[in-house]
Amino acid sequence: MSLAIFDLDNTLIGGDSDHAWGEFLCKKGIVDTDAYRRANDYFYEQYKSGGLDIHEYLEFALRPLAEHDMAQLTAWHAEFMREMIAPIMLPKAAELLQKHRDRGDFLLIITATNAFVTQPIAEHLGVDAILATDPELLDGSYTGKVAGIPCFQHGKVERLHTWLTDTGHTLEESYFYSDSHNDLPLLELVTYPVAVNPDELLENHATGRDWPVLDLR
Repeated sequence: MSLAIFDLDNTLIGGDSDHAWGEFLCKKGIVDTDAYRRANDYFYEQYKSGGLDIHEYLEFALRPLAEHDMAQLTAWHAEFMREMIAPIMLPKAAELLQKHRDRGDFLLIITATNAFVTQPIAEHLGVDAILATDPELLDGSYTGKVAGIPCFQHGKVERLHTWLTDTGHTLEESYFYSDSHNDLPLLELVTYPVAVNPDELLENHATGRDWPVLDLR
């Protein structure tokens, strides 16, 4: 059994679930629409450029989770899945997951987007496990803070190494599929790195290293 690792946003789905959740909150009038959309777009551009301050971003992104109870958040997320995520599911991504499933590989999503947003998406995709940025929970409610290491850039590597130790999996003959240059630390670590609809920086790096480049769109 090999470990097949997948980024989520713009890799297995045709968009960014973190940014889409912010757009959903704006569409529903759950947040101050103009101010929240400006900030959401600003942080997304910072992410794409490689200059995101993950802690500053998470302070912004996790705040709405702390302002509503779990029942309401869960109901909103069900709407979010129907309205924002279902339209950007990629048939070719499902085929790729199935290819690895048929080989007997262990399917792991590793994503910087928080677990509240991404856990239901991972369940829909039928992967075996997910590592995501964990929002802190206290007495069944979100606090607006982060629990542990954010699953971003080198944090993905740290979180993965901890998971490998806890589970007994190894990176021998491992795969990692990603669209983003932010994932280069992990791409460099696995046996078979694959760029999926890559951003310009990752595409240049992949070309220089003779990594496969996939188009799942």
